[in-house]
Amino acid sequence: MRSWGRWRKRLVEALKHVVMGTITGLVFYPFVMLIVVSFKNTDQFMHNPWFVTFPLHFANYPAALELLVRYAANSVFVSGVSCLGTVFLAAFTAYVFARFEFVGRQFLFYLIISLMMVPGILGLVPMFMIVKRLGLLNTYWALILPYIAGGQVLGIFLLRTFFSAIPSDLFDSAEIDGAGDFRTFISVAMPLCKPMMATIAIISFHGTWNDLIWPLVVISDDKLKTITIGLLAFQSRFQSYGVAVTQYGPLFAGYVVAAIPLLALFLCASRYFVEGLTSGALKA
Repeated sequence: MRSWGRWRKRLVEALKHVVMGTITGLVFYPFVMLIVVSFKNTDQFMHNPWFVTFPLHFANYPAALELLVRYAANSVFVSGVSCLGTVFLAAFTAYVFARFEFVGRQFLFYLIISLMMVPGILGLVPMFMIVKRLGLLNTYWALILPYIAGGQVLGIFLLRTFFSAIPSDLFDSAEIDGAGDFRTFISVAMPLCKPMMATIAIISFHGTWNDLIWPLVVISDDKLKTITIGLLAFQSRFQSYGVAVTQYGPLFAGYVVAAIPLLALFLCASRYFVEGLTSGALKA
């Protein structure tokens, strides 16, 4: 009986590993295929799209970079500025909601939080009309300002809970030392919430970097287009002998190049990202 119990336990553990391994393989295989296809030419992709084929075509990456570098630079600028603005304003707004008493505080807070229940696509037309009337079409501000305005809601929700849990003695000590409200926010509140702010920064940067619909609506100048729109152009630019046959090697190489900044950002800030999620869970 004991022997059967041990074998049964081992069998259950083996099945668990098989199931988890299968799920992991299914999750990561699309990314592996993305890299594999990025080294193929059109003929190799048509005949054997699923596995590695030789020779490898490393020239796909210079071809993709040549077209993507300008779009990538635009995305880095727009996402970077939007990320910084979103994190700072969300932190400052959350600090005000957490540390100050004023009429309608709870009502305004829940009104802001309720925006998370509204699908972003519903605000597409109103935002476009506002941007158009302000004369911001075909400018970086047409992207940056809506991203900052719409990206603060989650940050305000998370940071307000975090700031509310900080002992008031820390802020009282800063006031006794002569620090004003803004100095207290900069010197006391912000250093304490660095992991949470890093989490919000990663989420904000990821969202703006991958956004396609809004840049497609407000930007028509090719010099200002972001990387998501640039990737759309691949299907028409990479053609074989004038025939509308997509060259998937350079196209997938462009996808890999577009994913590198996000991967680098996450690797650099992964420790803060995990700490921010953990601290948010504990504070809540």
